[in-house]
Amino acid sequence: MFKKFVLSMIAIIIMATVNVVVAGAEDKIIKIDGSSTVYPVTEAVAEEFQKAKKGAVKVTVGISGTGGGFKKFCRGETDISDASRPILKKEMDVCKEHGIEYIELPVAYDGLAVMVNPKNTWVTSMTVAELKTIWEPAAGGKITKWNHVKAEWPDAPLKLYGAGADSGTFDYFTEAIVGKAKSSRGDFTASEDDNVLVQGIAGDKNALGFFGLAYYEENRDKLKLVPIINPETGQSVFPSEKTVMDGTYQPLSRPIFIYVSKKAAGKPEIKEFVEYYLKNAAKLVQQVKYVPLPAKAYKLVEERFAKRKTGTLFGGEAKVGVKIEDLLKREEKGF
Repeated sequence: MFKKFVLSMIAIIIMATVNVVVAGAEDKIIKIDGSSTVYPVTEAVAEEFQKAKKGAVKVTVGISGTGGGFKKFCRGETDISDASRPILKKEMDVCKEHGIEYIELPVAYDGLAVMVNPKNTWVTSMTVAELKTIWEPAAGGKITKWNHVKAEWPDAPLKLYGAGADSGTFDYFTEAIVGKAKSSRGDFTASEDDNVLVQGIAGDKNALGFFGLAYYEENRDKLKLVPIINPETGQSVFPSEKTVMDGTYQPLSRPIFIYVSKKAAGKPEIKEFVEYYLKNAAKLVQQVKYVPLPAKAYKLVEERFAKRKTGTLFGGEAKVGVKIEDLLKREEKGF
């Protein structure tokens, strides 16, 4: 009788241990959400990391836009937030209210591409002033045909496609072109899903739109890329890895980020994932057609994470034409 009792107790202990192990495995989920622009980079890293971990850790990556991602992140609903612009003051306030400290980590550069339909024969380049004429709030209901922008362009409807209001791409584009983030006409087809915008521009001869360069590269057979006149040099410049990195594609080049919850970074699997992300970023960023940071910048970003340096380098404001390595070097020197 005693022997049966002992065996029963051993069985119960073994089952309890198995349940704890299984529960522990199920708990190893890394939750990420945010920018559709940063998504291809983070998704590529997540896939490689999950392969390396042989299923021991699950990484989920959502696309609710930079603003939507920060809403979830600052409520403590996600561990990491993808962002195609720096965190803004109002988002910083929400994070503070919920006790969320964050580590800001630049991971790559991106160029915003301006595109038209391949059947568009009249646009060979565009100036920032022309883009502003099209996109500023006053253009709504008024600048509705191509010849409203330039007299020699056709008397044809101007169909516009762009990132949605929750997108960091929308914030950056409006800051760079109009001069104020989120300042835009409202009568255009908007989406946080860049694939929706690709389909819209590809299916409409009179379309013009903008989104991240990587999505153009994936769909270059369906779209026509428009070079932008650099305001300082007067040169017509196409976005590319070279022109984004050397700063000649202006003002539509920008850094992209991940934000890591300091509390979440205390979990071994999240610490390991972020370290993996930063060590492999340069290679994977290029694979998904983005522009890597210089090697020195990645080293500084790794140090920033290792030290759990919280806060932002940007002070809660959108900035145009920033070189991340310069900001990191300034921080390193204590400026």
